[in-house]
This record gives sequence, C-alpha cells and structure tokens, in this order.
Amino acid sequence: MKSFRKELWFNIPGRRAFINITSQVEVCLRESGIHEGLVLVNAMHITASVFINDDESGLHQDYDRWLESLAPHAPVGQYMHNRTGEDNADAHLKRQVMGREVVVAVTNGRLDFGPWEQIFYGEFDGGRRKRVLVKIIGE
Repeated sequence: MKSFRKELWFNIPGRRAFINITSQVEVCLRESGIHEGLVLVNAMHITASVFINDDESGLHQDYDRWLESLAPHAPVGQYMHNRTGEDNADAHLKRQVMGREVVVAVTNGRLDFGPWEQIFYGEFDGGRRKRVLVKIIGE
C-alpha cells in the first residue's frame, strides 16, 4: 500500500468564506499515483472546516446566513471562550457544525463522487494562514 501526504495552505482575508478545493485535491491524487484507495481531507485548525456539498453560490450564502444565525459573531461578549482574550468563539461552533474532515473513495484514479459533490474549505475566522491536510492511501 502507498501513502501520500500534502498540505494545502489558505489565507482568507475576510472572516468567513467557502472555497472549492476539489481541483487541488485532484492534483494531489494525480501526484500520489494512487488508483484505488481513500483520500482524507481535513482542516488542521479548530476554526475551519472541510465538507462536501454542491458548488452553488445560493447554497453557500444560505450556509453563511444559517451559521451566523446559529452562532452569531457579535456581540463577542456572549461567549465564555471570548473572555480569554479571543473573539472567535463563534468560529469554533461553526466548525463543529460543518465538520472537520471528509473521506472520499478513489476508484480508477479518480475521486468517486456522487452527483454534484465537491470538496470545500470553510473558513470561519480568517485573516491568517491555515492549512488543510490531504492524506491518500491505497494502491
């Protein structure tokens, strides 16, 4: 069995964003030379997420609005975590809802997706460099 590891780096200037990273993961898969196996893609920061869904701008706006209604950024004083000097408690909660990682099957050298599925990086506390781990195992 082969193993491949690569880090993808992001620096989102705004507080929140959803970035389609499917093509970057596909590049990793080609670099790995693996044709049958599994791809793990996970956010290596506790205020960011990786998830699979449709690449449709209205859906992303719905996510942003829905997440902000579940865990609004302001007022920052509403969160115990922010009493430590941070202002990102909402980002931790949003990450918990959206998830840490995804696993995708690799079949015949391709990501084995269902219809419309794409991989996204979700940023909830931007303004600094963060990374996503891509780990591929298989033959």
